[in-house]
Amino acid sequence: MTWTVKLSRNAEKQKAKLTKPLRQILYALIGDIEAGGPVRGDWPNYGKLSDVRHHCHLKKGNTTYVAVWEVQDKKIKLVEVQYVGTHEKAPY
Repeated sequence: MTWTVKLSRNAEKQKAKLTKPLRQILYALIGDIEAGGPVRGDWPNYGKLSDVRHHCHLKKGNTTYVAVWEVQDKKIKLVEVQYVGTHEKAPY
């Protein structure tokens, strides 16, 4: 059974501000989470922030972009992306 990934209201707004290449990277991340679950050790600078919160870098460099997601329900396999944006403002 695959995972369901949704974006929070804030993450939807943040996604709209991303460049097209960064949105494509975000969609690839969402696809990987749907197929393989929230633990994404194959993504750059992936980190497990707690038992339910995870993050990884979408783009490294002078301006680093990250995504932060949280497992909402393990039984029905629901994940919510809560933040997509620059590293400086990430809610760690």
